[in-house]
Amino acid sequence: MTAKISSIQTGSIAEELEIEAGSELLSINGMKLSDYIDYQYATMTEELEFEIKTPAGEIEVYEIEKDFDEELGFIFESAIFDKIKPCANNCIFCFVDQQPEGLRKSLYIKDDDYRLSYLQGTYVTLTNLTKKDKERIANLHLGPIYVSVHTTNPELRAKMLNNKLAANITKELDFLKENDIPFHAQIVLCPDYNDGKELERTLNDLWNYKDIIGSIAIVPVGITKFRKEKLKQVDKQKAIETIDIVDKFNKKIKKNLASVSDEFFLLAEKELPEKKYYNGYRQLEDGVGSLRCLIDDFNKRIKKVSKAPKTQKEYTLACSVSASKCFETFAKELNKIENINLKVQPIKSDFFGKDVNVAGLITAQDIIKQLRDKGHKNVVIPSIVLRPYTTEFLDGLTVKDVENQLGIKLHIIKDIYSIKELFNLLFK
Repeated sequence: MTAKISSIQTGSIAEELEIEAGSELLSINGMKLSDYIDYQYATMTEELEFEIKTPAGEIEVYEIEKDFDEELGFIFESAIFDKIKPCANNCIFCFVDQQPEGLRKSLYIKDDDYRLSYLQGTYVTLTNLTKKDKERIANLHLGPIYVSVHTTNPELRAKMLNNKLAANITKELDFLKENDIPFHAQIVLCPDYNDGKELERTLNDLWNYKDIIGSIAIVPVGITKFRKEKLKQVDKQKAIETIDIVDKFNKKIKKNLASVSDEFFLLAEKELPEKKYYNGYRQLEDGVGSLRCLIDDFNKRIKKVSKAPKTQKEYTLACSVSASKCFETFAKELNKIENINLKVQPIKSDFFGKDVNVAGLITAQDIIKQLRDKGHKNVVIPSIVLRPYTTEFLDGLTVKDVENQLGIKLHIIKDIYSIKELFNLLFK
């Protein structure tokens, strides 16, 4: 087990103790830790003894007293200290299986770990839970968990996940219900599989868990040019149909429990719904309501602008094709203000294929190719195009690589659901 420390929080106990980044946390009060959940529980005490292995290989023991809820200040390389629970499925829509060779090794890892779901909001299918896993989930009341449901039809789910053990999802959801473990559901919509009547069935079945289900997100299947198995894209007609099914379901249960991702409204050429549709934005990271967040934030901030910047501000906003119209509307309003020149450059996905148009799959190669010799100097990109906590793109190139090849300065927007950082660049 390796609880490797990547960095130390400023002003923390760990900094006061001069513990170095690159050290390993070996134990707390004699307990070996398997993940960040163990770490959280182990540190909820006023007296601690913990072992550290320094980068030089020396073992050091610390005995401290602290407030019950005071953190030590360790930031770990991974939330999982032992082995990540691998995925036992072979889903027809799996993104890992439709990538080219030669990318980072981490991109080919199929994880299906309930611990990451609880800690980081990643989606799990619940097909690989052991008796011990279930006991831990129940005893520690680990929730909410984000569940990739896709369909409640047993035969269809087994087919879509290519796993006979995936059939009885309701049995796993019953386990969550029996132990009062809240969950959020995801449905990756694949035309001719789990759409239409099957989607209606799934939504109705999920309503049986109304006491513990927090939200249902429906997202369109993503298809790259590397996919071997043939799947249909969600088109305009299918998007309209799906929006209608979800609206009827919500109306029937008198609650905005289910929401489709922004892509459905863009494909359907419909206006994005208002904030109340998104049920508290509980599945933002699945693209459900992210554009509405940006629009509302922009409208709020533009009203507060009282004066133009004193110097010329020229920036290019490199964004996904799907979000480009939204940002072009922002640019049109901002460019009415003296000394502001904001351009919008949609980045097409030549790397993954023409059918991929989301920001999370923008590569450095695409940015370099499409911005070269365009005269851009200051380019704004969302942090979602980078590997978390790094400056590395999906294709392995770094922010510095792009800056050096294009002779530009890249500005990274950390909070992709707010327009605040862009306004700071323009007005401060």
